[in-house]
Amino acid sequence: MVRYEGKTIIKLNVNGELHELAVRPSDLLLDVLREQLGLTAAKPGCKNGDCGACTIIMDGWPAKSCLALAAEAEGHVILTVEGLGGTAAIQRAFVKENAFQCGYCTSGFLMVCHALQMQHPIIPEELVIEEWLQSNLCRCTSYEEIRKAVNSMYNMPK
Repeated sequence: MVRYEGKTIIKLNVNGELHELAVRPSDLLLDVLREQLGLTAAKPGCKNGDCGACTIIMDGWPAKSCLALAAEAEGHVILTVEGLGGTAAIQRAFVKENAFQCGYCTSGFLMVCHALQMQHPIIPEELVIEEWLQSNLCRCTSYEEIRKAVNSMYNMPK
């Protein structure tokens, strides 16, 4: 186990770029992404892992950045919405299906759905999609549009 005291220099691989950052042992990955790297798509919602607004992709899997310490993310490959570049199939599908209203939860849903397609390149059964979508909450839209966007994502060119 590595013991960190004071500020420690870590290297994070975020959106294909290596960043050297000074962090405290208690710094959350969410806060470091937002405050030190200016990547604000991951949102602070509940800050206890329930809402999914802070979801990023780490090593190909969705992860809640409010539950991860920045120091623990060293050595992992991190992808945020900014790293999707605005042209990912899921982003185009969300626009096509109007799968957002206020947009606060959208980044988290985009990352969960993008990871779903990474892990399941062929559209999975509806039950699998439902299980993946359960990790995120939206308070202002129905999940019907989000489900439609997932199905639409699988029919779009990557």
